[in-house]
Amino acid sequence: MVQAYILIQTEVGKTHDVATAIGHVDGVVRVDSVTGPYDVIALAEKHTVDELGKAVVSKVQSVDGITRTLTCPVVHL
Repeated sequence: MVQAYILIQTEVGKTHDVATAIGHVDGVVRVDSVTGPYDVIALAEKHTVDELGKAVVSKVQSVDGITRTLTCPVVHL
C-alpha cells in the first residue's frame, strides 16, 4: 500500500466541515483536526501512487472550504 499524509489549511470556521467531508473520501483512513499552520491532517492509502493521486488527493482538494493542501508520501527507510 502507498500512504500519504495530506496537510490541509481551511477557511476560517470551516475546519469541522472539511474534516467531516474528508473522512468520507474513499481511501482516507484517518482524519484529525490539529493546531498550528495546518487545520486538518488526513492519512490516505491506496495500492499505487496513481490511485492515490486520482482517487484520493483530487477528491480531497475539491472539498469546499479548503484553501491549501500539502501531500507528504510516506517512505520506509
